[in-house]
Amino acid sequence: MAEDAALALLKHYLGAIAYRTQKALRDAPAGYPEFSAGQRTRTPVEVLRHMTSLMGYSRTLFLGGSYPFKPEPLATFADEMQRFHGLLAEVGDLLDRGMPLREISVEQFLQGPLSDVMTHIGQLALLRRLAGAAVAPENFIYAQVDGQRLGADQPPPARPDDDWPERPA
Repeated sequence: MAEDAALALLKHYLGAIAYRTQKALRDAPAGYPEFSAGQRTRTPVEVLRHMTSLMGYSRTLFLGGSYPFKPEPLATFADEMQRFHGLLAEVGDLLDRGMPLREISVEQFLQGPLSDVMTHIGQLALLRRLAGAAVAPENFIYAQVDGQRLGADQPPPARPDDDWPERPA
């Protein structure tokens, strides 16, 4: 039973990753994917591509094999998002099928690649703010996160914050 609960929690966390990724990327301005904050930081498209690499690596923790550290660039940012969400869904499917992790614990899986992806989602949101297109705040406790909905089609905020003092002009 404890293993089932851990797998359900991981699946929910994948749903939170999908939701928060789209929260950071939804309605981004056209130039956002290539926005540079300077100091040799990754652009949003490079951050997303790294997140894709992490999800590809996550898949190998179930199936073995390898995934490129730097996946080949795709033609559009939309294509990059689709590839990321596709890998997220593949990992979700592995969890649904009860595929065991190889050589690491569920806790290590959560603290490693999944938490790394969540960190990068925060970077995407920060880059949006720096690019002049800040993401509106919301109370994520009430977000409609669903571990079965891992694609880019995510619901709008359930409880957006009314008070947004740093709202762009």
